[in-house]
Amino acid sequence: MKSIGLDIGTSSISAVVINDEKEVCDIFTTSNRYIVSNYTYEKIQNTDDIVNESLEIIERLIVKHKDVVAIGLTGQMHGILYVDKAGNAVSPLFTWEDKRGNLPYGLGLQSWAEHLSRISGYNLATGYGCVTHYYNLKNGFVPQNAVKICSISDYLAMKLVGSKVPRIDASMAASFGFYNLEKGSFDKRVLTLSEIDTDILPEVHSNLCIGETDSGIRVCAAVGDNQASFFGATLGNEDAMLINMGTAGQISICSETRLDTKELETRPYINSKWLIVGSLLCGGQSYALLENFFKETVRCVVGIDVCAYSAMNQLLNEHEMPNDIPIFIPRFNGTRKNPKDFASITRISVDNFTPLHFIYGILYGIANETNELYNHYLEASGKPVTTIIGSGNGFRKNPHLCRIFTDVFGKEVKLSQYNEEAAFGVAVHALSCTK
Repeated sequence: MKSIGLDIGTSSISAVVINDEKEVCDIFTTSNRYIVSNYTYEKIQNTDDIVNESLEIIERLIVKHKDVVAIGLTGQMHGILYVDKAGNAVSPLFTWEDKRGNLPYGLGLQSWAEHLSRISGYNLATGYGCVTHYYNLKNGFVPQNAVKICSISDYLAMKLVGSKVPRIDASMAASFGFYNLEKGSFDKRVLTLSEIDTDILPEVHSNLCIGETDSGIRVCAAVGDNQASFFGATLGNEDAMLINMGTAGQISICSETRLDTKELETRPYINSKWLIVGSLLCGGQSYALLENFFKETVRCVVGIDVCAYSAMNQLLNEHEMPNDIPIFIPRFNGTRKNPKDFASITRISVDNFTPLHFIYGILYGIANETNELYNHYLEASGKPVTTIIGSGNGFRKNPHLCRIFTDVFGKEVKLSQYNEEAAFGVAVHALSCTK
């Protein structure tokens, strides 16, 4: 008996097959990409391309593994797409990286996200589904035949079970905004006050299984990639902290109770528990920006294109950290709380204006920003974690980052056992759908 877990990420689509001993039997990954937009603020992806690619991957794995009995789904949170009454997509996927919520509202004294936060009382940010929809609604960008919004993973679930109506898990619903954690539902009163039609929101589904494919394989409601990654990486260790370092960065810690602070977010988790989450809008992307800077410099000087990562890694391999590295605050995308709180570099001198100093400086900057989130958690909870697990390509492709995080946190950061934690997590989750 086997299950498939599929993760629709921002930059890739990944799938794993596991057996009932939780052993990985197969793994598949392909790239995902953005649509080039005429608007600089817009970050969108092709809905049909993503779903068709995902369906092909699932079909290929089912043919190869005859004993697949369940499919678990996860994917990028916050983002939305629109569907019509026939259950077909009528828009691209507006991703979590979309910046329309940061555009000036009215006279420009606040952003759309800030305006919506003020009138609703909810702490909202650009990229949240309801913020994106609110901007689209007020600017005439909602398709005329749209009747519902949903996540890309939930749209895939609709296609797998032949449903015309999206039904979503609380972990996805909460990522849209306007979700009342205490009641476990969207806050219809506040939505109405904000002039958002509550009928456009999907049904929040409490059951694990939402239907079956034509061949009788059970399909589970999509789980947020944050929750799926935590479940897959910690393997049930609820005293662990997961640090995910991909394009963005994130810490996640399981909790029996909610923690409401300006810096941390409480999200629904499994078994009536919560995940306390702190987010960096620019995690591994910070290192990528430095690599691009070096690459552009080489192109400017000698007129050729190079990949600078190998040279950067070689410097790290050959040299210990200097004792005078600059102080990087790598907030290149701002913060959720303040989109205008941008990055900075200080303590620069004639002696440390070198590639080596900058490489170490930005890596320590990422680690220090992440540790600051953990310190906010400690102040609010008073409960230190026993284990720190690292996941994501930021750690896997740069082993020096694990070493630097271990130095900053004063506790060893161990890499997750599985490369595709989110896909593995929902594959395990899906097996319980068969019991």
